[in-house]
Amino acid sequence: MIRDKAKILLGIKDDLQDDVLDLIISNVTAHLMSLLKKPEVPPALDFVILEVVVRRFHRLGSEGMKTESVEGHSVAFYDLKDEFVPFLDIIAEYRDDEDVNRARRGKVCMI
Repeated sequence: MIRDKAKILLGIKDDLQDDVLDLIISNVTAHLMSLLKKPEVPPALDFVILEVVVRRFHRLGSEGMKTESVEGHSVAFYDLKDEFVPFLDIIAEYRDDEDVNRARRGKVCMI
C-alpha cells in the first residue's frame, strides 16, 4: 500500500524500483517504531512513512551530501537524524512511554 502510493508520488510506472522502495519502507518503518517505542506503526502514521520514503528515494546517490548545486540549481538535504523533525509533535501523540502524560519541558522568557 505504501509502496503503491510512493510510486504514484514518484511517477514510477514499472516494478524495477520495487526492491529499493521496499527496503526504504522497511528502514523508515523501523526508525519510526524506535521513535514510537512500539512494535508496530499505527495506520494513522502511514503518511509519515510515505513522506520520509519519498524524501529518501529522492536522496539516493546523494546520501553523504548536505547540499548539491548544479548550474545554479541548489538542493539542501535534511540530515537523516532530522527526517522526522517535521512530524515530531504528531509522533509524540502516539509514543508509548511513561513520559507521554508528563508536562513537556519548555522555557519561559520574561520581557
